[in-house]
Order: sequence, then structure tokens, then C-alpha cells
Amino acid sequence: MIGVMASGTRREGIVDRLRRDGRVDVGELAAEFATSEVTVRRDLDVLADNGVLRRVRGGAVSLLMRGEELPFAMRQAESAGAKERMAAVAAAMVRDGEAVTVDSGTTGLAIARALVGRRLTVMPLSLHAARALAASPSIQLMLPGGTVRFGEGSLVGPMAEASLAALRFDTAFVTCCGLSLDSGVTAHDVQDAAVKRIAMAAASRVVLLAEGAKFARTALAVVCPASQVDVVVTDQAAPEEAVTRLRAAGVEVLRA
Repeated sequence: MIGVMASGTRREGIVDRLRRDGRVDVGELAAEFATSEVTVRRDLDVLADNGVLRRVRGGAVSLLMRGEELPFAMRQAESAGAKERMAAVAAAMVRDGEAVTVDSGTTGLAIARALVGRRLTVMPLSLHAARALAASPSIQLMLPGGTVRFGEGSLVGPMAEASLAALRFDTAFVTCCGLSLDSGVTAHDVQDAAVKRIAMAAASRVVLLAEGAKFARTALAVVCPASQVDVVVTDQAAPEEAVTRLRAAGVEVLRA
């Protein structure tokens, strides 16, 4: 049994068990998280409202397909503090006047928010990041074309790829769904992976942001080998063995 958890951390634990077992029991979760069954039921209701699970008598069953990513709103709450710290470290790496591209996803949104107020040229690869950056008069905002992925707000497809390929950036801030030296940098969506590859090819420096939990995951589409990334910004939860292997492969690793 573990101590009292914040609601976001507890829900992450519930989702992990749904991914592993396909079903969870209210009583077992209450015992494991040292909380009441009423609190667990509230957590399950929140996850049900976000389309993650379906409530059944005594618990819930997963509605996520194997390998499917969580809805954007749920991921935004997941490891929010770590993402903000990582974004601050990443933002400090760029100098005023640089041209940068900012990837999609909840970590990409955190980076965009960390860049607000800087004097930069930025091309965001999601509507969420574009909205955050549009509020900053010091940012020269460049918008790519492309098709918007429903729910995610990311920009994908031939127009987005062509916009990136026609430009050259000082830094590309890239996010991922999974990271390892064996499987490489991976993403759930094939079109999203293609956009990431072109953004990386258009940049002089590639900075990948991946919280520690990503080191234990592998998604469908391979973006690139991990050794093709210049810098990985992660958190204190990143496995030490994985960090050591990345550094041995020539990748700079920064912990937030």
C-alpha cells in the first residue's frame, strides 16, 4: 500500500492498470492507493467522461485500444509539473533571435508557454501551441498548413510537411510517445511521425523532450533512432541505465 496520492497521479495509476489488465476493481484500487472507494469511483467517473473507460458493476473496463494514446485533456494533467520543468530547461537553451519549431502534444504546449515573451520566430505544429504563442507580441508566429487531427490539434499531412521542408530552423523541439535506444523515438500516429521527421531534418539542432515514463513505452510509428537526437530533456524519473546508454551513444541528456 502507498501513501495518499494527488488525484492526477492516482488516475495515471488507474490508467496504467487498465492498460495492463483491461479491467479494474474499485475495492482493489482503494486498497492500493490508500484512499476511499468513493474517491476511486469519482476518479473512474472522470476517466469515463474522457472516454478512457466504461463503468461496470464494481469497477471499470478499458475503452482504449492497445497502443492508443490517452485523450489530450487527460495527458495534459499527466506529469504536468515535470513537463513544465522540462519546458523551462528547453526554453533556456535557445537565444533571442532564433528560429524554432515546436512539436505537438501536451509537452509541446508546455514548451510554447515557456517561450512566451521571448524574441523568437516560432512555427508551432499544433493549434494548442499556436494559441499560446499568439498572445506574445515578441514572437514572430509562422503557421504551417496541414490537416488538423481531431482532439489532438496537431497539424499533419502533405501541406504541413511541405511548410517545414521549405524552411530552416535553429532548433526543433520534438516530443514523443516512446523512447529507447532499441526501438528509437516513436509516436502513435503515422502522419504525426512523418511531420516530426521533417521538422528534425529542417533544424540544425534537435531537442527531444520525454518524461521518464516515456522510456518504458514504445508506440507504433518509428520517428528516428534515438542516436539522431542531439539533446534529450527528461525528468528525475528517467531510468539511470537508459540515460547512461543515451549518453554513451553521444546524446546529451539534461534532467529537469
